Amino acid sequence: MAESALTSGDFTESAEPFRLFATWLEDAGMSEPNDPSAVALATVDTDGLPDVRMVLLKGFDEQGFVFYTNFQSAKGQEILATMKAAMCFHWKSLRRQVRVRGRVEVVSDAEADAYFASRPRGSRIGAWASKQSRSLESRFALEKAVAEYTARYAIGEIPRPAYWSGFRIVPQSIEFWHDRPFRLHDRIVFRRNADDGWEKDRLYP
Repeated sequence: MAESALTSGDFTESAEPFRLFATWLEDAGMSEPNDPSAVALATVDTDGLPDVRMVLLKGFDEQGFVFYTNFQSAKGQEILATMKAAMCFHWKSLRRQVRVRGRVEVVSDAEADAYFASRPRGSRIGAWASKQSRSLESRFALEKAVAEYTARYAIGEIPRPAYWSGFRIVPQSIEFWHDRPFRLHDRIVFRRNADDGWEKDRLYP
């Protein structure tokens, strides 16, 4: 695939990571066959064993990268225990990836309520019905729970469960990787400095 209007030279000259990320995400939206906001989320358990799974990015700005989940899930419990996490976006169609590492904060109730209200009704019911990451005795048990909550919230709005909210990764570093011939890839990392600004460094591939 031909490179987008954002050439390798442009990306290595960028001085601000969030604007660059926005451009790359927009490019991915035009080239990725599936969801360009899909991202691998890495956490660690109580034994320090890494855990990784795919989630969907639901928002980002200069504050950080936001996703939502059941806080009683495995990833929810692991994040709440450490308040640290990492992400990796990989857009195969563009031969690009972005790595994010940093501390985690819980989004405000207002943010969580607004996003929950925007979800399809079935997804909101599912948030109530699913005991995410815990043992499920049968598919029928899940379908029964869905039916029960569908009946309970048949009329009116569906409230957000207290255990369901969002996390924001506040990045300490953001690395942009772009495939280049002979595996001599471009790697540019932005690191947050003491003044809450960004320092940029080029890495060996």
